[in-house]
Amino acid sequence: MTAFPTELNAIENRVRAIDPIKYSNTRNFQGGAVTRLGPYISRSVISTKLVLEHVKTLNLEWKQVEKMVQELAWRDYWQLVWIEKRDEIFQDLKHQQKPISNHQIPEAIMNANTGIKAIDEAIEELYEMGYMHNHMRMYVASVCCNIAHSHWLEPAKWMYSHLLDGDIASNHLSWQWVAGAFANKKYVANQENINKYFNSQQRKTFLDVDYSEFEHLETPEHFNNTKPLGAKLSLPKNEKVNIESSKKTLIYNYYNIDPYWHQRADVQRIYLMEPSFYQKYPVSQKCINFALELTQNIEGIKVFVGEFSALNKILNSKLIHFKEHPSNDHYQGHQESRTWMTSVKGYYPSFFAYWKKAKKELLY
Repeated sequence: MTAFPTELNAIENRVRAIDPIKYSNTRNFQGGAVTRLGPYISRSVISTKLVLEHVKTLNLEWKQVEKMVQELAWRDYWQLVWIEKRDEIFQDLKHQQKPISNHQIPEAIMNANTGIKAIDEAIEELYEMGYMHNHMRMYVASVCCNIAHSHWLEPAKWMYSHLLDGDIASNHLSWQWVAGAFANKKYVANQENINKYFNSQQRKTFLDVDYSEFEHLETPEHFNNTKPLGAKLSLPKNEKVNIESSKKTLIYNYYNIDPYWHQRADVQRIYLMEPSFYQKYPVSQKCINFALELTQNIEGIKVFVGEFSALNKILNSKLIHFKEHPSNDHYQGHQESRTWMTSVKGYYPSFFAYWKKAKKELLY
């Protein structure tokens, strides 16, 4: 069985297999009962609300599911921040990250040669599978931002580009949180912490120190060599697609591959792959291929490689329908709302300010 199957029945089985109690108790550990639903939520194959509705059917007490629901709420929260802040999320939002020695990516990170075995193994897994444990993502971001003193943006782009569950909002804002740009303090972890959660016994590394030493910890020499992101990908050839110009059309994209969307309607379905989108938000070929495989769950879908403006010359805007998302503000037609867990909208400066309000709707 593949780590991330793309067939809809396998994805639905994965939803049914989640265990909120084990998740709550073990999620931070390498072998914990994580759901591995991230790639499907990020591509909108399933929604946070769909997962929530399944959790409700398990007849568990609120305290047994609260942690899982809260983690789902983080995903909605990051999206709301992106909607409000738009391209401002590509810069320090609350505080200036400092100190900064470079605006690139440490080669030791890109080459999986940090000297921390658990981290290096996780980076190799990222390249191979397009996956990295959420707790490990924090470790990697901390080393980049708070040890190597790289500004968070370029390393965040690097990680996003390889993650099958890559989501600009949750990825970039999490990196800002670790770097202290979207939080009141930085996140750091020492070797003892990594050993505890990632089944490691490594000692005598640059992280094998007490937390009191982090403020004055020197950057290891092997982190001084840096380079920019160099993502390479190949979009499908722009082959001629038979598009019906007078038919109601649903536009899918990298952030919307929802197989349930108007599922039984007599409509034209087009998966739009804009070169400009992938230039702004580079991803690996593995991510491109994964998304294309997910579109196979949508009967009759057609792949259009080109800009929305080119597609709009063929279609009547009055017949175009698409889902709201900050990355497609330039679309024209009928914008439909995404599926949210609650009715709570707007910008909240912290997750817990949002959670305080959202939780009132989620309690059962």
